[in-house]
Amino acid sequence: MGITKLADLIRFEAPGAISHKYIGDYTGKVIAMDTSIVINQFRTATPSLNPLTGLLFRTLTFLEHDIKPVFVFDGRPPEEKMAALQKRAEAAGWSSPNHLGTASLQTKDCFQLLKLLGVPVIQAPGDAEAFCAWLVKRGSAEAVASEDMDTLPFGAHVVIRHMNAKKDSDIVEYSLPKLLEKLQLTHKEFVDLCILLGCDYCDKIVGFGPKRALSLIQKYRTIENVVLHINTKTHPVPDNWKYKEAQKLFLETPNAEVPEFMWTEPDEEALVGFLCQSTYVREQRVRHRMERFRQIRESKRKEREKTTAAGNCRQTRMDDFFRVLRKREQPVEAADCGSSKRKKPKLK
Repeated sequence: MGITKLADLIRFEAPGAISHKYIGDYTGKVIAMDTSIVINQFRTATPSLNPLTGLLFRTLTFLEHDIKPVFVFDGRPPEEKMAALQKRAEAAGWSSPNHLGTASLQTKDCFQLLKLLGVPVIQAPGDAEAFCAWLVKRGSAEAVASEDMDTLPFGAHVVIRHMNAKKDSDIVEYSLPKLLEKLQLTHKEFVDLCILLGCDYCDKIVGFGPKRALSLIQKYRTIENVVLHINTKTHPVPDNWKYKEAQKLFLETPNAEVPEFMWTEPDEEALVGFLCQSTYVREQRVRHRMERFRQIRESKRKEREKTTAAGNCRQTRMDDFFRVLRKREQPVEAADCGSSKRKKPKLK
C-alpha cells in the first residue's frame, strides 16, 4: 500500500519536511479524510467491534476540536491497480477485490452515519487518496489525513499521518514543497522516484533501494534516462512496464466537480436509532457520548466569548507602540525533536 519505504527515505534524506503536531493544531482547518484508511484502522485495532462505533467517536472528537473533516470514499479503482488489489484480497482471505468500486453494505452504513453527524461525504471517481490530494491542490482543503504515502506523489501539499484523535498523540505532518526543495526535484521527477521505489500501479525495477533510486533520479532526472544508464542484467526492467500509465495516474486531474462543503449539527435522535439498530450499540452509550460532545462544544464557545471580551477590554500598553526587535532563535530541525538515542532508518 502506498510507496515502498518513502517514509524512511524522507526521514533520512529530508527530515526538515516532517513536523510533529497535536490534534489541537488543526483547529479551524478543513481536512480531507481518506475514509477507507480510517475504517481499516478500526478493523485492525478492534476486529470484534463494528467500525461504525469508532468512526462515530473519532468524528465527534474532530468536531470538538473545531476541525472540519471531509470524508472521501474510494470509487472505481483504475485498471492499473487491479494486480495490487488482487494480492491484498488474497492476503486478507477474500475471494476477489472490488473491481467495480461499488459500495459495500458497510460503506453505505458509513455514508449514512457521517451524514447524520453533519459532515460532508464524497464518493471519489477513483482512488480516494488521489481525490483528497486534488482537494488540497485546488484549495478546498488544507491537508490530507491518510496513512498512504502515495498522497504525496498525487500532489497533496500537506499530508497528515497518525491522526487518531487522541489529545496527546504525536501526529506526523509532511510538507511536499519542503520535500521537493530538499531533494532538489520537481514534482514530476518526484513521481518518477516513487515509481522506482514501488507503487500500486505498476511493477518496479528489481534491486533498487531508496537511496539508490533517489541518486539515480537526481542524476538522470527521468525514468527513461535511468533505464539507459543502468545494468539491465542485474536490474532487469519489467516486461511491458506500465510506468507511463502510473505517471499519468499520479499527475492527471480527477474528472469531477466538488460540491460546496457544509457542516451541520449532528442529528442525535436519528443517530441513536441508526446505531442501535445497525450495530447493537447500547442507546445509553451513544447518548452519553453525545451529551459529552455538547458539553465540550458549549465550554469552548464560552472560552471563545471570554477571550474575545478580554481582548476588547484590554488597555493599550506602551509595548503596543514600540516593537522590541530581537534575534530569532534558530528553528529546531524535525529530526532532532525525538530522542537522541533514536536510530536512523537503514536504507538499502
